[in-house]
Amino acid sequence: MENMEPVEVFHYFEEMNSIPRGSGNEKRISDYLVSFAKEHNLEVIQDKALNVIIRKPGTKGYEESPGVVIQGHMDMVCEKRPDVMHDFMTDPIQMKVVGDMLYANGTTLGGDDGIAVAMGMAVLASDTLEHPPVELLVTTSEETGMDGAHALDPKNILGKTLINIDSEEEGILTVSCAGGCSSKINLPIIWEDADSSRAAYIIDITGLKGGHSGVEIHTGRANANKLMARLLKSVNLDTDLNLCSINGGSKHNAIARDARAVVCVNLEAVPMLKEKISSMEHIFRDEFKVSDPDIKIELNPVENMPKRIMSKDTRDNIINFMYLIPNGVQSVSLDIEGLVESSLNLGVVQTGEESIEIISSIRSSVGSIKDNIFHTVAAIAELTNGKVTAESDYPEWKYNPDSKVRLLFIELYEKLFGEKPLISAIHAGLECAIFDKKFEGKMDMISVGPTIVGVHTAEEHLSIPSTQRTWKYLTEVLKALK
Repeated sequence: MENMEPVEVFHYFEEMNSIPRGSGNEKRISDYLVSFAKEHNLEVIQDKALNVIIRKPGTKGYEESPGVVIQGHMDMVCEKRPDVMHDFMTDPIQMKVVGDMLYANGTTLGGDDGIAVAMGMAVLASDTLEHPPVELLVTTSEETGMDGAHALDPKNILGKTLINIDSEEEGILTVSCAGGCSSKINLPIIWEDADSSRAAYIIDITGLKGGHSGVEIHTGRANANKLMARLLKSVNLDTDLNLCSINGGSKHNAIARDARAVVCVNLEAVPMLKEKISSMEHIFRDEFKVSDPDIKIELNPVENMPKRIMSKDTRDNIINFMYLIPNGVQSVSLDIEGLVESSLNLGVVQTGEESIEIISSIRSSVGSIKDNIFHTVAAIAELTNGKVTAESDYPEWKYNPDSKVRLLFIELYEKLFGEKPLISAIHAGLECAIFDKKFEGKMDMISVGPTIVGVHTAEEHLSIPSTQRTWKYLTEVLKALK
């Protein structure tokens, strides 16, 4: 990558990707940023949440200009293909160029949001760019609840204009976003001894595309957890199904792309189970032939019979909860054409020793609707003997009709690229929403970014030409902020 333009940006991106930086595993990458600041004799703050703020004075003629904040997050979503051997706690991201795209080798790339940090570092390291006083704000644990943004002390930020580089489609200026929260449900398990005369099987649902639960929720992609609930519900109507375990999805903010259940049935019910698997696979493929044409359901015998099963009440509670919980788009905005107003994603289902934990991501650009969806989930949990808690609650970012930075970005985009950018609100959480609240609406903000495809999936890839244009755009904006 050493000859790829912009050289400085890809140099720092490559360095970042040599350091494991999944959410919650950010100490090394945070320390790396501090070391970078010290090497360049720049003022740096590392707070208790491991957020890093690096300050650089304005260049000649910009010394007294109002300061600008370049902002991104250092953590990344850790997803990989099932066949890929990769330890996100220790292994660097292996990258490869395919055409004009930059991929990882079967894992998430970390373009979301390493490319923002790399651009900010390139600005700070440059001796030739013209710019006002710059603060690079790099936050932690954005992907798991925006913890770094929540922990930020606003007194540590001096600038009044913030450029967030966490949008994923070039030519779109994001000026508003949804708020959200996670609902965590715990359904208690009552265990019973398994009947050794029964047959045990593993059911695997795979082949789904998955994707970002905000950006791609409108695509109508299948959710493996919901498919598993439908399948188990259908089987249980025809026979007395024993459930030993159920697991699906890996992140609350990613559409579940696989799910697995271990079940037991009477020997005489095995032909029916096999027929049901074949039938439901056909049904799912037909229903999702556009969005998920490669859905696959496999049934494989378990060599060693499980020693315990869930009680019938436990089985019914988990199947019914997963069957009843809403999933996907819940409402569409009547104010902004094409904007998903609210949604819910059944992200993670995990069987533990004492309970089954279910985590869902709720998003809405209207706070009261977000609350209503949460209470709907809570009511279903109550009916199925579950306990619910809300986590990682964050506000929406409201549109600012008086934004000066938006007007500047529009003007320069037209000047550089000969066309108007699209002004957009998104159905995904951005840290701008938290900053808007922390700075009491006094921070003028906008979100931009190069084109990144397949975020939160093992197919994530970054457009190299788009990165080049976005870098040029950013540097021209900084030059104009005098």
